[in-house]
Formats: sequence, C-alpha cells, structure tokens
Amino acid sequence: MRAVTYMGRGDFRLVDKERPSVIDDRDAVVRVTTASICNSDLHIKHGMVPRAVPGITVGHEFVGVVESVGSRVTHVSPGDRVAVCVETFCGECWFCRRGWVNNCTSPIGGWALGCRIDGGQAGYARIPFADTNLVPIPDSVSDERALFTGDILATGYWAAEISEIREGDVVAILGAGPTGLCCAMCARLYGPSRIIMVEPSEDRRRFAVEHGLADIALDPLTDNIDIIIGRETEGRGADVVMEVAGGDDAFQTAWRIARPNAVVCVVAMYGEPQSLPLPDMYGKNLVFKTGGVDASKCGEIMDLVEKGVLDPSVLITHTFDFGDVMEAYDLFESRSDGVMKVALKFGCEKIKRELDDA
Repeated sequence: MRAVTYMGRGDFRLVDKERPSVIDDRDAVVRVTTASICNSDLHIKHGMVPRAVPGITVGHEFVGVVESVGSRVTHVSPGDRVAVCVETFCGECWFCRRGWVNNCTSPIGGWALGCRIDGGQAGYARIPFADTNLVPIPDSVSDERALFTGDILATGYWAAEISEIREGDVVAILGAGPTGLCCAMCARLYGPSRIIMVEPSEDRRRFAVEHGLADIALDPLTDNIDIIIGRETEGRGADVVMEVAGGDDAFQTAWRIARPNAVVCVVAMYGEPQSLPLPDMYGKNLVFKTGGVDASKCGEIMDLVEKGVLDPSVLITHTFDFGDVMEAYDLFESRSDGVMKVALKFGCEKIKRELDDA
C-alpha cells in the first residue's frame, strides 16, 4: 500500500509499505476510506514534534471500515464503519479511569497514531485498543461529517467544556483555522451571547461569519482588539478566551482581553516557551486551562453529529484522490485558494489496486 511517510525534518514522502495486520488481541485493522491533513502533521514535517519517529506513516484524522479485529475486541466488528480517535488510550490505567485519556500511561498512550506509530494517511491502519479508540459511524452519517470526530472536533468539544462557558457569555477565540472554528462550533452548544473571532486572514474571518461560527470577526493587524472587545462587554473584557492561534503575542493577547475572573483556555500547540507576566496579571484572578485534546467523549460527539447539532463537514473546502496527497499537502500548507480542510478519498486508489492486481 502507499503511505505518506515522515523521513526526517522537512521530508514527507509517499512510499510503498506492507499492509498492517493485527498483532495484539486488542487491535483492529481499518481500511481507510477518507482522511485529512492536520496542522499537527505539518508540525511533524517541520521538526516541531521531537517524539515523532522517522519512518512512521503520518495522519491521525481518518475514517474507514474495520477489516479485522483481535480476540479481545468486542465493540466493533469487521464491516463496521468507524471514526478513529487521535489519541491511543487503554481505558484501564489510573488516568484513563478518570477520563484523562491524553495522559494514558500505556507506552503507546496519548498522541501515538501518525506520530510514534503508523497512522492513517495510507490504505490501511492498525488501531491499538480498538474498543476505546474506534467510534462506530451511524449509517446516516457520511464520511465527511464523521471525519473530524476524533481530532479537531474532539479538541473543540474538550476546549468548550473546560472553558466553563455560561449562557450569555462573550467568548473570544484567537485563531479562525479549522481547530478554532471547531472550538466556536462547540462553544455554541453552551449559549454564549456572542463569539468574537480574532484572525488575520480575511478569508478565514469571512468563512467564520458566513457559516455562523462567529458573530464578530476582528483583524489583529488593523483592529484595536482591546478597545473593541471592551466595547462589546461594557468594558469588562471577554468572559472566556480560547487561544487557538499559537502565533507571536497570541498568549499575551489572550490574557489581556480577558475580564477579571475569566477562564483562558490555551488550545494551541506552541513551539516556544511563553512568558507569564504575573505582575501585570495581578488582580485579574485569571484561571488558565491547557493541555492536549481529550478524545474520551467521541461517542457523545458522534451523537451530536448524527442529530445535525454539529456539522464539521462545512470545513472541507477541497477534495483530493489519495494519489494526489502531496499536492493536497502543498495546498494545505500554503493556505491558498481559501483552503480550510482537505478530504483525501481512497475510492479511486482501491479501484486502481484492483485493476493492477487483475
């Protein structure tokens, strides 16, 4: 099978690999039908993820069909359509039992797929701990609607939950990329009065407003963010701030625009340490929350997708056959042509393989 492989810093290649098989009794092998590219994949490409292992197949946003399962797998069966969680978690350790699956103590716990073990930008993928890491997809839900359940939508769901949003709150979100938009989508579940997106890209600001994911979209390069958010909140500042941008000064902006006693949720993955200017913060009584995505509630998320309450498929702006995956990478990384998310389809690849084998 063909697989997008991390060869070393700055080097992704589409190479031939053997099809994976079940090697543990809690494994499943999934035939990938649709995948996507995440900013975290780009972080691996550019050497920002030291734990990434050269030679691994990248990709952790994908859905597919179960091909085979180990003897201890009970929740999914061959033929089931499934979404894959970005995190690998055993479900049994001290952290997993408390719902903190990002801190699973298994040697392959946490973000392993597409980072430390082979992921899903390939025809097939082996999924450890299949009972906890695969979510069945209802027949009424398309691949596209299910695609982000286990990663960026799970991130948005987690971030909105821990941000303690109350009905009527003003929520400010820094960064209107795919993850920021998922945060906004999930923040809507809590009934905020306004969602204010802060994003330098005009295309992304327009996308957020046109799709109802933001009520106000501000340009940090030209708008006075502090004054406008103060005006929108009677001078108090935002009730909740989600920092999803991770860019220069984003963390400082996040705590500055928050009102006293607000929650600042840091969602972004930073490549550099950030300073915590405690003297300047003194008296604001802020609560900071941060961490990796918690994928323990993907079942709840899938229920909301099935009901139409959440529809992350609006983020898919471009679709490619998997054979053109490197072209898809070029587009996604360039952020050109209004790209938000890409869908990589494996149907044509499957037909091609069948013809080649005939």
